[in-house]
Amino acid sequence: MKPTVAPYPMTRLRRARQSAAIRGLVRETLLSSDDLIWPVFVREGENIEEPVPSMPGVLRRTVDRVAVAAREAYELGVPAICIFPYTPLEQRTEDCAMAWSPDNVANRAIRAIKAAVPEMAVMTDVALDPYNINGHDGFVVDGEIVNDRTVEALVKMAVAQAEAGADIIGPSDMMDGRIGAIRSALEAAGHHNVMILSYAAKYASAFYGPFRDAVGATGALKGDKKTYQMDPANSNEALRLIERDLNEGADMVMIKPGMPYLDIVRRVKDSFGVPTFAYQVSGEYAMIQAAAQNGWIDGEKVMMESLAGFKRAGCDGVLTYFAPAAARLLNG
Repeated sequence: MKPTVAPYPMTRLRRARQSAAIRGLVRETLLSSDDLIWPVFVREGENIEEPVPSMPGVLRRTVDRVAVAAREAYELGVPAICIFPYTPLEQRTEDCAMAWSPDNVANRAIRAIKAAVPEMAVMTDVALDPYNINGHDGFVVDGEIVNDRTVEALVKMAVAQAEAGADIIGPSDMMDGRIGAIRSALEAAGHHNVMILSYAAKYASAFYGPFRDAVGATGALKGDKKTYQMDPANSNEALRLIERDLNEGADMVMIKPGMPYLDIVRRVKDSFGVPTFAYQVSGEYAMIQAAAQNGWIDGEKVMMESLAGFKRAGCDGVLTYFAPAAARLLNG
């Protein structure tokens, strides 16, 4: 039974806010570096770090530089890293065959990071869009993004990533049935301990624009992704998707984007009680950075406030480009 609140002045709620020491004692939400997954962009070449213009502070790195950055992030307290490949338009194809090549740049980055920092968890992205000349997450046939043929390709892609050493597979494509198919394939290949963090509720959002610059997809996308990503107006549908993916073998689930969808995070956590993550996507990151660079906000304070908001909403962890900077403040 909840206590009855006595009237003022017997109850002065400001007493619990009067000093940093007391505020710390009663704080309800605690953010730590253990809550962070760092998304990174990897490209071909050697000893290259190039800025992503629409994401201030974010770099595309070659495999050798990604391995160094992973070690630095781990030493700051970031426990996990997520790899996204940059593929120029001229290297993209209709058949997307590079997606499951053991020697593609993402799989080489997995091996390099695991060699440099064995203790760090490596997460991957499973979707065809980095390799697809059409820019879509699945194969395009007569203008339609086809489901079942795409799932077959995603299975090959996921197994190749597991064989490269990935700890966590992240299907972000939103095709139907892909979690069950990937889980079955991983089991058959002996990858029993490789986890699946499903992008189970991924919305057809306008917040992804800078990311498409970062992976070389700007100008590649034909049409939009509304036939497979979620309608931003829907909430109940997210719960159906989460339940389905859990039943198919997902170990953890993701809501994407992050801050505009914290109501979905709370519903998912309350409904299922499973490990629940959100992605603070490129548009969210870019807006905070742009406002900070213009002097309109205190960038560090807004960064930390936004990450605390994810935790307060029910997230067990957050994919965020701020991960190293936040870890430096949390552990400094």
